[in-house]
Amino acid sequence: MISIENINVSYGKKKVLKNVSMKIEKGNVYGIVGLNGSGKTTLLNAIYGIKKVDAGTILQNNEKLSKQNIAYIEAENFFYSYIKGKEYLNLINNKNFDADLWGKLFNIPLNELIDNYSTGMKKKLSVLFGLKMNKNIYIFDEPFNGLDVESVQILKTIMKKLKKSTKTVIVTSHIIEVLPDICDYIFYISDGEIKNKYPIDEFDILKQQLYLMIENNVEDLMKNIKI
Repeated sequence: MISIENINVSYGKKKVLKNVSMKIEKGNVYGIVGLNGSGKTTLLNAIYGIKKVDAGTILQNNEKLSKQNIAYIEAENFFYSYIKGKEYLNLINNKNFDADLWGKLFNIPLNELIDNYSTGMKKKLSVLFGLKMNKNIYIFDEPFNGLDVESVQILKTIMKKLKKSTKTVIVTSHIIEVLPDICDYIFYISDGEIKNKYPIDEFDILKQQLYLMIENNVEDLMKNIKI
């Protein structure tokens, strides 16, 4: 189990995460939703160890969580120039990973230069890179951005299989409609605070609350805008 207790994270004088606490059990898929600037990516960076916490603890089975146990698929990925997809995947050693089969599944031209890939292809390649790591914990930051409908379904199926293998999956998404199909729980984060945790049978309540809040915010902003 991953136990996050009262972590605080700041950028300069601005506090981005405020006393965030979460319990994350293995063999489950956890979603994290919130509006832009709510602190989702900062939370993932803190869990992975990219961003140092000002206070609080992040433990796995009562020991400090190590990034060696985590495959982190970030929203924006860096790729070396003049390298092919297969060469990029070969940076990770995993004899059980059939790159050709995975490439066929995701329809990625692994023998072509990554510079020639579309945004969606690069996203799918980064997912394959993370899967080849074969870790116990998978963190996906906005993994569905830029994917076509077929690839979204494939990725959702992959996450379900990771769950069946008792892996831990944490995923953020602006597209809340995709999360109910894969998540066991969803955390709602706003202004750097975890406001609530919703089990699968309460996802509709979360959607209604989010949409109502967005609608009210838009109406307030639109009062002084002429079209």
